[in-house]
Amino acid sequence: MKKGTLLNVCLALLFLCCNQPKTGDENLLNRQNINTFSIIIHGGAGTILKKNMTAEKEAAYKAKLEEAIRTGFDILKNGGSSLDAVEKTINIMEDSPLFNAGKGAVFTHDEANEHDASIMDGKTLNAGASAGTTMVKNPINLARAVMEKSPHVMLSGTGADTFAEEHGLSIVTPDYFYNERRFKSLQSIKDKEKTELDHDTKVSFYDDDIKNSKFGTVGCVALDKNGNLAAGTSTGGMTNKRWGRIGDSPIIGAGTYANNNTCAVSSTGWGEYFIRAMVAYDISALMEYKGMSLKAAAHEVIQNKLTRLGGAGGIVAIDKDGNMVSEFNTTGMYRATMNEKGEMNVEIYKED
Repeated sequence: MKKGTLLNVCLALLFLCCNQPKTGDENLLNRQNINTFSIIIHGGAGTILKKNMTAEKEAAYKAKLEEAIRTGFDILKNGGSSLDAVEKTINIMEDSPLFNAGKGAVFTHDEANEHDASIMDGKTLNAGASAGTTMVKNPINLARAVMEKSPHVMLSGTGADTFAEEHGLSIVTPDYFYNERRFKSLQSIKDKEKTELDHDTKVSFYDDDIKNSKFGTVGCVALDKNGNLAAGTSTGGMTNKRWGRIGDSPIIGAGTYANNNTCAVSSTGWGEYFIRAMVAYDISALMEYKGMSLKAAAHEVIQNKLTRLGGAGGIVAIDKDGNMVSEFNTTGMYRATMNEKGEMNVEIYKED
């Protein structure tokens, strides 16, 4: 074969090799360069109707949602981790009386505030959670401390409060959590219970007032520039809850789940049903085992499985490619998204 012909053949082969579709790690890198990072949050789902919302209240919710998501976005934009973005974003909502978490937590039957929270790292599948705490200013910080500074996944009650003190977390007195609006809601429910008892009628713990008073959980999921997912959830639980009731928010797989191979999810809603359906994990499992997209999996779990059980609420989620989904079967859910381009959406109602 002549030298010129051989050279042409080599050049042709080189051209073909350089233009072959990328596979394996190269595809993963390519995806991450396209979808570098994203973040989505929720501030609770439930009977949220525009006709019942004043312009001032709507503006206040939207402003706080925007403040929260921008906090996480800035962390991600500057190369920070998804765990940091989730924690700091949730801190903003925990410090606001607007949401049923941290400072805005609802009251138990015994007129106390008890907090639950969880966080999960999609890279390692490590997780941390706390339940029934009464002194920790930011429960999501405690959940992360449990994940990173203990051999356990969940701590509860006075033990969790003690762990928080020993690890230097911000501790407050119970009056920090006092919220007049939340306290009046509790009294209204207790008065209704007393009236029904006085008339010898059956009292249902899940009456309409209580059903609509427990959807204020806050949550955040994020994908960082390194391709790592994280999810976190924080709540004050259910108004008038008794006997140390714990909902789905601190339960890994129900209220929170993250896995770099699939997605990250944070839930909000009627916790008992989210626990029974293992909502957050089920979305991930449908993606992993059935090859469903995040959008399809979230729709199947929330609109079909959860609804058939009788549960109400919703989720926010991000998949490993940065696609974001908010899915709920209630009339509204406080929510916001931001992508790597800085494009932001803040929404409240189902029709948004």
